[in-house]
Amino acid sequence: MAKLWLSTFGIACLLVATGARSQSTDVRAGGDAPSLISKAPGPSNLLRALDSSLETVISKVSPAVVQIVVNGYGPSDNHGGATAKIVRQRAIGTGIIVDPDGYIVTNAHVVEGAQRVRVILRSPPADTSLALQPIHSDQILVAKVLGTHKQSDLALLKIDATHLPAVALRSDVPVRQGELVFAIGSPEGLRDTVTMGVVSSVARQLDPDSPMAYIQTDAALNPGNSGGPLVDIDGNVVGINTLMLSEGGGSEGLGFAIPAAIVNFDYRNLRKSGNVQRVTIGVSTQNITPTLAAGLGLTRSWGAIISDVAEGGAAEAAGLQVEDIVLAIDGRTMLGLPDLMNALYLHPPDQVLKIDVLRGMNRRSFNVPVEVYHENISDLGDIPNLQKRLVRRLSIFVTDLDSKVKPLLDTRSDSGVVVVAQTSGPNSPDTGLEAGDIIRAIDRTTLQTTSQFETLVRNLRSGDSVVLQVERKGKFRYLAFEME
Repeated sequence: MAKLWLSTFGIACLLVATGARSQSTDVRAGGDAPSLISKAPGPSNLLRALDSSLETVISKVSPAVVQIVVNGYGPSDNHGGATAKIVRQRAIGTGIIVDPDGYIVTNAHVVEGAQRVRVILRSPPADTSLALQPIHSDQILVAKVLGTHKQSDLALLKIDATHLPAVALRSDVPVRQGELVFAIGSPEGLRDTVTMGVVSSVARQLDPDSPMAYIQTDAALNPGNSGGPLVDIDGNVVGINTLMLSEGGGSEGLGFAIPAAIVNFDYRNLRKSGNVQRVTIGVSTQNITPTLAAGLGLTRSWGAIISDVAEGGAAEAAGLQVEDIVLAIDGRTMLGLPDLMNALYLHPPDQVLKIDVLRGMNRRSFNVPVEVYHENISDLGDIPNLQKRLVRRLSIFVTDLDSKVKPLLDTRSDSGVVVVAQTSGPNSPDTGLEAGDIIRAIDRTTLQTTSQFETLVRNLRSGDSVVLQVERKGKFRYLAFEME
């Protein structure tokens, strides 16, 4: 709260000083005393204009911002070994309504492991600014997760409601370093909180091994802001707040938002099919550093360089080579890896990609057919609408090895149940199971469905010896244990 006040106060002082300087002294002929001729509104008018402008921006966006309450299971903070351990959790995040018919964008990590997702709509305006605004039961709605995209950390929710206040997503709003922005969300569960700051960087790459680039801002972000909008002074959503860097757990002025162009792209894909279709051309790239440029004898010490070309891929067929420096994609100049990532991310899957590279001292152009990129799903819990069952006696979540799950696993099995994750608890049996295991049989009974497996486990008695035949990473093995 103090951070917002100080920022606003600084701007106000600047405007007041500007207004004071804009007044001029007119010295009239004949020795008359100088008179001040006002050429700008007074300080109080400037403050009122600033205050009114800020209120207008917030009133335009805030009604479309919702609080998201998630009940489910998530990773345990304290567990050892390679086995996935998850515990019951309750999380709070933020979302933005992007369609009046109840479509809401938020972060994927907000709804990760969710069993139930509820959306709290903003209360109707009270008659006075000091009146309490109670939350009525009809303002809390159950939401369905239509899809998630882990790489961009975005998710799309749907609630059964219409004629809702919404903010349209746009991909053509320019973002400039130093411009004012506002973050709206539910930090620490405090709904409808507004903070203000500036854009610190328009394309900040946090992980050198990941080309994902974020908008960096010093607007205060705290846990609970995730999934909320970052808006400019015209009320345009320029990004979705997703993470912060902090040593102590609180805001330190290092917040990061997913750019609006990527948000819009993912939203349209998730709404259409529940997943995001991106393209690839079969190359690996990285940022050029002065040291890398000196060591390789490159003609420039900045930009993005191709470090690997997949054998048999589209890039190799088109003629691209290792050490090619990427100059432009589809006519847009590439200044570094974030530009390259955005260009590939947003490229239509049905169009040939034109890429200009610098090879030695020569500029060359290539037309590369693109391929649809399929992510490796490392966490089965990220599959949209995955039907999971909690087998309490074994403290595991399982799902059927059906036509939806099987293509995502490199498996020899035609039937069985898949271990999605394990829960932790004082009475959890030591089964030896790991996330990703396919349980083919229990005590020689071949498994077909999760309901069959759950019934068989329910009939076991304490002290019974149990043998599971499982497939793990393409190899069969037995796991033997006694029921607790």
